[in-house]
Amino acid sequence: MTSNSEGSQLRLDLTDGTVEITEVGGGRRRVSVTPADPSTFVFMRTWETAYPVDLIERIVAVKGLARVCDVIARDEMPSYVSLFLRYAMLTYRAESAFEHKRLLDFGCGSGSSTVVLARMFPATEIVGVELERELLELAEARAHALGAGNVSFHVSPDPASLPQGLGDFDFISLSAVWEHLLPAERRTLVPKLWSVLKPGGVLFVNQLPHRWWIVEAHTTGLPLLNFAPRRVAHWGAKRFSIRLRGDESWDELLRMGIRGGTEREILRVLRGAGGGRPQLLEPHRLGVSDRASLWYAYSNAGRPMAIKRVMRDLFRLVSWVTRSSYAPGLDLAIEKR
Repeated sequence: MTSNSEGSQLRLDLTDGTVEITEVGGGRRRVSVTPADPSTFVFMRTWETAYPVDLIERIVAVKGLARVCDVIARDEMPSYVSLFLRYAMLTYRAESAFEHKRLLDFGCGSGSSTVVLARMFPATEIVGVELERELLELAEARAHALGAGNVSFHVSPDPASLPQGLGDFDFISLSAVWEHLLPAERRTLVPKLWSVLKPGGVLFVNQLPHRWWIVEAHTTGLPLLNFAPRRVAHWGAKRFSIRLRGDESWDELLRMGIRGGTEREILRVLRGAGGGRPQLLEPHRLGVSDRASLWYAYSNAGRPMAIKRVMRDLFRLVSWVTRSSYAPGLDLAIEKR
């Protein structure tokens, strides 16, 4: 890009297509994605952003053509991560409860949740932890570019361990993380997270796809796949999902989040961790009185639909019958007592 004048354009030629960055004025630029193969699944094909060009280029290099717009929108779109986190956390605790406290954003990835949390809680120390160093470096670059001065980042040594010297935390957030942990990691890593949560602290598990929702929307977009046995689910995902390459192993799909999680599984893991009793909290703020209405609040705010009222009431009934939270996505808060 030779200038920052309106209409100037930078074209990035990739092996799987092109990304164009066009200045639109007012310090903003439009990112447009064109895959070489029209059938390639792209999460978002265009987005207008205030991100600087060098940060956009870095996101393209790390996340690729199919993800670049989505990665930026996770931070900037009001109805995306910021909406989820506002309801997932502030329906349980007031903003003042986070002031001058420490919050661990575990599995922070490329930092979208971290920078959103930094804006939500400017007087809170936010610590991001991520396994993949390349993603962590992108998160650091994003936080620096956006002026998030209350955050720091640490790389995990391996999938089953925490970085040394993290200290203790008042809050821990697993934002769209639980589903990406392999079964063995849930049993070994989560107790270690629980051990660094202070007594009286809260573990937030949010944006978790429900293991038994009728559509496996997170990884494949396929209906009824959640109810299929492993071999059938593996075959069906590779055969019918346009989001996948078609040669993924079952472990790769588990890492991508194909099986989601449940409230009961999380509590079972925490009860076996020791060092404090897990107490599932009920949402009670921002006009929310239960987890079905919590789902309805952020879902309807992002995309209003009349049928969602009926769905909310159905989820309440299923939750009452099963004595376990039921909704397409779970947003849980668990206090350490």
